[in-house]
Amino acid sequence: MAKTKPFVSDIENIRKRARKDIDKGAMTAGYNADRETVIKLLNHALATELVCVLRYKYHYYMASGINSQSVKAEFLEHANEEQGHADLIAERITQLDGKPNLSPEGLLSRSHADYVEGEDLVDMIKEDLVAERIAIDSYREIIDYIGTDDSTTRRMLEGILAMEEEHAEDMNTLLEQLGKKGEPAKPAPSKKAAAGKRG
Repeated sequence: MAKTKPFVSDIENIRKRARKDIDKGAMTAGYNADRETVIKLLNHALATELVCVLRYKYHYYMASGINSQSVKAEFLEHANEEQGHADLIAERITQLDGKPNLSPEGLLSRSHADYVEGEDLVDMIKEDLVAERIAIDSYREIIDYIGTDDSTTRRMLEGILAMEEEHAEDMNTLLEQLGKKGEPAKPAPSKKAAAGKRG
């Protein structure tokens, strides 16, 4: 049988610490992470989410073809969810007494994901899948770096990571479905090539 460990808290000391440096808001002496590095990593994640919002929105407006309507709905849903991630990250940056970098200047250089428009519907889905896979690995690395030093940021990022994994699975499923249906239509073989096969 495991030994029970009593919970002991020095509430008087906690109260004194809470009054000290009150201007720091949520940042108490118990915060163990390297705050500047966490803010920098979160600003890179913020840029990544914003680039993903823009790419999904572009794909939403530009998708065409027989199967585009259901795919467009998926693009729009993902764009909105990525915007929600960006909002969470920006809010956490301000809680850490940092400034969310929303400047369009240098957005792509801060982002882990690229902004690739794609030539057709399948290309668009592939580019979104690649970006989701980049985001998944990036979030895993940030989560590993933070460890137990900032549990609030870690939980937020773990929630975002779970949604990015869902997005990747959605894109992978769409690729499989569209491949089977032949969308986009493959170009018809030239008449010479077709005649050569018959001969």
